[in-house]
Amino acid sequence: MISFPGAKINLGLWVTEKRADGYHSLESVFYPIRWTDAVELVPSDQTSLEISGREVPGSIESNLMYRAWQKMDDLFKIGPVAMYLHKVVPMGAGLGGGSANAAAIINLIDHQFALGLIAEERRSIASGLGSDCAFFIESIPCFASGKGELLHPIALNLNAYSLVVIHPGIISSTAEAYQNIKPQPAKYNLAYLPDLLPEYWKGVVANDFEEGIFRKYPEVKELKEKLYKNGALYAAMSGSGSAVFGLFKKTPAIELLQLPSHYSWFIQTEEGSD
Repeated sequence: MISFPGAKINLGLWVTEKRADGYHSLESVFYPIRWTDAVELVPSDQTSLEISGREVPGSIESNLMYRAWQKMDDLFKIGPVAMYLHKVVPMGAGLGGGSANAAAIINLIDHQFALGLIAEERRSIASGLGSDCAFFIESIPCFASGKGELLHPIALNLNAYSLVVIHPGIISSTAEAYQNIKPQPAKYNLAYLPDLLPEYWKGVVANDFEEGIFRKYPEVKELKEKLYKNGALYAAMSGSGSAVFGLFKKTPAIELLQLPSHYSWFIQTEEGSD
């Protein structure tokens, strides 16, 4: 069975509290995008994970896909599987690609082995793997709170806009990004974001991680500025970076952005994706 798990962008991100358990509380809107990897799962005599496309560092046992299978096997005794990943979505980008792949494994196992799990059960399993993993079980726009695992669907549709996502080739560490954070109350209730047109998001909606990442990686800040100079209605870094996205009324010509050759980019319009 094959799945094409997409990524997500953060439309605003407030870090509101340092928790007693060592984690941080946040508020954000997770919005799914169609920048996808390809994941395949088949029953096998021995569990394996084969990866093509972008290089994925670390051991197989540390990979979220393997950990997702392990958790499902512990719970339901499904036995060994062969997993394949063609990696397209950049890592260390704040796009949730690894979490999306893990959620895809949970969904594929549920379907392949006819477990009949409801979405809430699959989200509960996914939330034990990573704070944004549960979102990718259904991948619908959500207001996220807690560590990112408390999800409330919202009626937000950006199909009328063109979305440009650019990754500058910088792998941003989430743990490192949190070192520069001073938690503070949310400056705007992002649960109400559907009531505010993107034309008015600038100056209202922001990402608390940007200041620290911009200071360490000026090219990420320059990328955001470049999107605004080329007509973006709203531009921001996604998650803890380093990918930056812009929303446009009219799709910009990518060559006008003059991106270095090592940058990765993705364009999503109502008609399709590039």
